[in-house]
Amino acid sequence: MPDAEVSEMDFANKTVLITGAAGNLGAAVAELLSARGARLALLDLRRDGLVQRYGQATDRRLLLPANLLQPAEVQEAVVAAQQQFGRIDVLCNLAGGFRMGPPVHETQDRDWDFLMDINVRTLLNMVRAVVPGMLSSGGGSIVNVGAQSALRGAAHMGAYTASKGAVIRLTESMAAELREQNIRVNCVLPSIIDTPENRAAMPEADPTRWVAPHDLAQAIAFLASDAACAVHGVALPVSGLS
Repeated sequence: MPDAEVSEMDFANKTVLITGAAGNLGAAVAELLSARGARLALLDLRRDGLVQRYGQATDRRLLLPANLLQPAEVQEAVVAAQQQFGRIDVLCNLAGGFRMGPPVHETQDRDWDFLMDINVRTLLNMVRAVVPGMLSSGGGSIVNVGAQSALRGAAHMGAYTASKGAVIRLTESMAAELREQNIRVNCVLPSIIDTPENRAAMPEADPTRWVAPHDLAQAIAFLASDAACAVHGVALPVSGLS
């Protein structure tokens, strides 16, 4: 691979903020980008989960416990990352959740609220806090996590597919709004991710057909990197063999 291509995938001197950092995908993305030289601001709901996954904070790794549904906590975490590292170059919005449900006409408000909160409002709170700093510093990259199932409706998944569909539309809208300011916004659309939790929930399924966290992390790293400098508003399916 030519040196120019290597440098475009390099994250040296870049700060990456990862939400959902204590999860399986968060850990895979953090490991990959750290190996490529990134400074990491790792955000999740509880500090103990972050410490269990990463150990204690270092001069290149900041642990940020925050509730993404609380704008004040999100803002405080972002300010802490900016104070330690100077700027945030990449935001990886990995936090989210899945829940099957009843038919749409039987879905209760609490179920709509849960999925819209965890998949959409968390993203909105993060970009509200991070984008102003990217504008001030001259640019950046944002990668969101949608879902392959958001490309069409599915029985008993109305609220989930609607929430992840909103992630795609918000990604496209932000990309159109921010590309002239040198901020790229894209998203990945994974199928089922091969995690211990999903294996336990679906013991009869074949996990070799799912997408491994490391493989999904590679796609996220590409979209976050300078190698994707001409990519704006893409919704990239990452489906393994399923």
